Amino acid sequence: MDLATLLGLVVGWASVGAGAILKGGKPEYYISVPAFLLVFGGTVGATMVSYSLKQMLDLPRVTLHAFLHRPVDIPGTMNRLIRFADRARREGLLSLEGEIQDRDDPFLAKGVRLVVDGTDSAVVREILDTEVELMEERHRVGESIYTTMAGFAPTLGIIGTVISLVNMMQKLDDPSKLGHMLAAAFIATLYGVALANLVFLPLANKLRARSQEEVLLRQVVIEGVLAIQAGENPRVIEEKLRAFLPPALRSKVSREAAAGGAAASGAAGAAAVSAR
Repeated sequence: MDLATLLGLVVGWASVGAGAILKGGKPEYYISVPAFLLVFGGTVGATMVSYSLKQMLDLPRVTLHAFLHRPVDIPGTMNRLIRFADRARREGLLSLEGEIQDRDDPFLAKGVRLVVDGTDSAVVREILDTEVELMEERHRVGESIYTTMAGFAPTLGIIGTVISLVNMMQKLDDPSKLGHMLAAAFIATLYGVALANLVFLPLANKLRARSQEEVLLRQVVIEGVLAIQAGENPRVIEEKLRAFLPPALRSKVSREAAAGGAAASGAAGAAAVSAR
């Protein structure tokens, strides 16, 4: 669970609600089922026109990535690549066959497998780059849907307000109700702006950030795998990969850390064997 996403939504809506109440408002002032249906339903309908039905039906699954997401361990992946480079330098590229584990990181496993199979480096880069580009395109759809909804919601809110004002004008013969009807007219605008800025845009930004993390990880894998295939010195590979990280995180990437990770894996494997 990504607490930042959940807490951000809670804090955002709670702050708006608390501010409204502290200004002298009451919760019932801001509740209007017709206005919500008009804004939310209209936004969803307009967005469905812009995208395919399959893309819209897939949106709930995509949204889960904003809340449920396995952390991207870029330093850990770098240390694995350095360990692979050490082993390939000592024992040859074929020794990496035993390191391939699809369940761990399918993209890394594919890159190592291509290298072990003797695929030309240009072809390896082309295959892996294509996969990254297609992944970005898939991720961009979810982000784009929420950005589109953020554009439609305020406009639908204004439409709701205009509808309410038209209805209000038909009842000018009863001045006692005008204040209540005028206040209710702006609820739709409030809903549209709030949904756009407290739900749709934040989720679009979070999905974009998730995609950028995964793209960076795959770029690291591509550079590491190709450097291993080229037979570069592990220390050179280490420095090349550390350049992808901000200075504060570079200390987590080193040949010593990679060796420690390998030792831990070996100990775990030995324990599993003895347990059998």
